[in-house]
Amino acid sequence: MTTELPLPGHYRAENAEAFGYRPDPAALAAAAADWRRRHEIEAPHAGEPRITLLLIDVQRDFCFPEGALFVSGRSGRGALDDNDRIARFVYRHLDRLTSIVCTLDTHSPHQIFFPEFWQGADGEPLAAYREIHADDVRSGRVRPRPEMARRYAHGDREWLRRQVLDYCERLESAGRYRLYLWPPHCLAGGDGHSLVGVVQEARLFHAYCREVAAPLLRKGEAPLTEFYSAIGPEVASAHDGSALAPTRPERIDELLAVDALVVAGQASSHCVRATLDDLVREAVRRDPKGAERIWILEDATSAVAVPDPERPGEWLADFTGEAEAAFTRFARAGARRLRSTEPLPEP
Repeated sequence: MTTELPLPGHYRAENAEAFGYRPDPAALAAAAADWRRRHEIEAPHAGEPRITLLLIDVQRDFCFPEGALFVSGRSGRGALDDNDRIARFVYRHLDRLTSIVCTLDTHSPHQIFFPEFWQGADGEPLAAYREIHADDVRSGRVRPRPEMARRYAHGDREWLRRQVLDYCERLESAGRYRLYLWPPHCLAGGDGHSLVGVVQEARLFHAYCREVAAPLLRKGEAPLTEFYSAIGPEVASAHDGSALAPTRPERIDELLAVDALVVAGQASSHCVRATLDDLVREAVRRDPKGAERIWILEDATSAVAVPDPERPGEWLADFTGEAEAAFTRFARAGARRLRSTEPLPEP
């Protein structure tokens, strides 16, 4: 049985709850050189099982109460505890993880899923944490702000109205999500866009110890479509056939070309769920037992659950049930549900 590594001396659990914590890369590189010698850690080599850890959107805006969209789960601690569990998992299995891939939710101020894109029938602003249905657009109860037509449709308000209506209709017909308005989060260039400090620390330490790359996959930059999954947008083309955002089939090829793909991050109800939907579906399409190589760290991911500040005990939004139903579905397809504290199985 494989022996797990100890935690390195630089790790401090309290940093998992510190929004502003930033590791020192030079110090990590020096510590990694010593750690590699002490524990006889090698670069990945031919014949070694390829195990990739896919960390989805482990970014400050999702992972701390100070963030714009804290993924608290029903416990109220959600992503805070996940930060610590993810870092510990990396350190304990550092010599077995051959790659760590992190996605980055990446947004700009005016996108279709932000309230700032929209207005009500009388021009009033809309609030976050609400759905927009096709019938809302069809009836004129909500509409894109005129400034959005100038920005995204060469001033053609009718084109943009038809586009957002088509978008909502296609989301609803697909049955996976409806258009949901979130508070602005993970804005490119802001502190909230950055990886959690202890996760950045762990991935850099892994890269230095094993002498491998530390890939980052950006998603979510297209203004007129959501991009929950790391694989592709919710809707790829506009009502007139023009492209809204590219799909990323090469990401599926890279992520599934391993012996085991371990998945964690935020949020289980949205971006983790959507990415796993795409990965599990394609894995099974390629091989009826292909999903068995996808392992979900179910205690290192949390669901969006937003308390209502005006009604104690009530929620503005709670997607815990959707996350659990999805994880049950993935397990039925063959994916393995693991806990970060358990020994990592052999692929």
